[in-house]
Amino acid sequence: MNTIQQRLEDLREVMRREHLAAFIFPSTDPHQGEYVPDHWKGREFISGFNGSAGTAVVTMDSAALWTDSRYFLAAEEQLKGTEFQLMKLKIEGTPTIAQWLNSQLSITNCQLTEVGIDGWCSSAASVKDLIADLRKEGGLTLRTNLDPLKLIWRNRPAIPENPVEIYLIEYAGETTASKIARIRKALREKHADGMLMSALDDIAWTLNLRGTDVHCNPVFVSYLLISSKDVTLYINKVKLTPEVSAYLQQEGIKVDDYENVVRGLKDYFEYNILVDPDEVNYALYQAVTREKVEEESPVKRMKTVKNATEIAGFKSAMLKDGIAMVKFLKWLDESPEPKTEMSIDRKLTALRSEQPLYRDISFDTIAGYGAHAAIVHYEATPETDIPLEPHGLLLLDSGAQYLDGTTDITRTIALGPLTDEEKLIYTLVLKGHIQIELCKFPSGASGTQIDILARAAMWREGLNYLHGTGHGVGTYLNVHEGPHQFRMEWKPAPLVEGMTITDEPGIYLAGRCGARTENTLLITAYKETEFGKFLQFEPLTLCPIDKRPIIRERMLQEEIDWLNDYHQTVYDQLSPHLDAGEAEWLRQACSPL
Repeated sequence: MNTIQQRLEDLREVMRREHLAAFIFPSTDPHQGEYVPDHWKGREFISGFNGSAGTAVVTMDSAALWTDSRYFLAAEEQLKGTEFQLMKLKIEGTPTIAQWLNSQLSITNCQLTEVGIDGWCSSAASVKDLIADLRKEGGLTLRTNLDPLKLIWRNRPAIPENPVEIYLIEYAGETTASKIARIRKALREKHADGMLMSALDDIAWTLNLRGTDVHCNPVFVSYLLISSKDVTLYINKVKLTPEVSAYLQQEGIKVDDYENVVRGLKDYFEYNILVDPDEVNYALYQAVTREKVEEESPVKRMKTVKNATEIAGFKSAMLKDGIAMVKFLKWLDESPEPKTEMSIDRKLTALRSEQPLYRDISFDTIAGYGAHAAIVHYEATPETDIPLEPHGLLLLDSGAQYLDGTTDITRTIALGPLTDEEKLIYTLVLKGHIQIELCKFPSGASGTQIDILARAAMWREGLNYLHGTGHGVGTYLNVHEGPHQFRMEWKPAPLVEGMTITDEPGIYLAGRCGARTENTLLITAYKETEFGKFLQFEPLTLCPIDKRPIIRERMLQEEIDWLNDYHQTVYDQLSPHLDAGEAEWLRQACSPL
């Protein structure tokens, strides 16, 4: 019996004892993180699928996994040989979890009506929606107070105990006291006396602290409870060095054990408390005894608008990252040594690590050659690693964590002769990328209103991509930061001056090739007219865009002008920091189209 099958049998034994018809495993942890510590990777444990987004559902007789288009190809591969059926989100005909459960339980004539989910690892909003869906589809009920992984996950990784460190004001640009004062002001405007903060990046930003509890994300496992007079950090105290403990005391931050957050909510003395139902897990939502103000956490939007120090830090980080990227691209072009997807990842990481203030990568590198480039979130493994050959496209999506900023960049690189199809998708992607960069828009517009610019040219050819076009980026924090984004689906979060956001359209032809081009942008002022304030995008990323695959006749003059201007900026910024050979390579890479 294979490992996944044994885990399913162990789970089903627990389900029999607990009289459960099914159990649901989301991707999240108690803090609703996109990337989670190993301790909470229950969906991966039970299914074998390791993408960052997905939900596994297990009945006594069947199993299914829902994920989005970024992971369709990867999930198909990872679920082979298991009971799990892949459910493709946003594809016509794909049932919801409630619909699928109703059909499966009807087919097997299951008499049980209770479905389980761990209320600690599911947001209050998602649980309430699921309760309504289950009731509507088949009269099923939801139980939220069971974690079967405690019973079946042998040698389960512990919750991280890594030390926390102070994030210096020279990088943060604003004191913790100032941030808390702003948060309390925002709470008063929402008629709330306090709030429970659960998102780890929000807590790190508020307290000017960082950690290493989550792979690639400099955050630490904790909760933060703010009232009108007190602030309490709930954390495993072994994580606090004497220096950090003294800092927290100096800032007036009380400290309590991580497990005591429920007691803290019961002891909370104010009239009401803001609870973001998308951020706070269902177990803590239920533990609140005071009146709830159910609104979005004000911290989400506060931290997305960068102050002058953070903006300067981003530009410094992008400069360092650009230097590393140019050194890498020159090596990729000129080095005769054999290369594979994994070896180029190691080389790029090594070059980045030589830069000042480098701390880590910001996500696992996506280095996809040929057909692998069509797998949106492909990550090479020893089993899938393939050599690079002198033809076709290499898609390289990577980033780094520097103390002064977080980077995220994608370049698609011609390794030699290309097919007409490869040239076409590359050019259409580049046109969409540039049209976003050229956009001028009124302050407060939504990214959904701008997203079409990235897709218009490819839509005319009957091509599209199903992932978002862009996301916010943190300041030495999570590489994915919201709520603002470019996306086809309606997302009302406004775009305002001072935000960072990526621009990364792509096209993926399964089994053949893929292309994506990505810069990180800063939203800046454009002009004010009688119609209000208008904004524009300033590219922060400094790295040449490969000109070799471009079909020039497909490009508008304004797109060619933008590319030439961008390349001049890249050369001017980076060349003083390169040796003569590197600067000459860059000069040619940045020559006018």
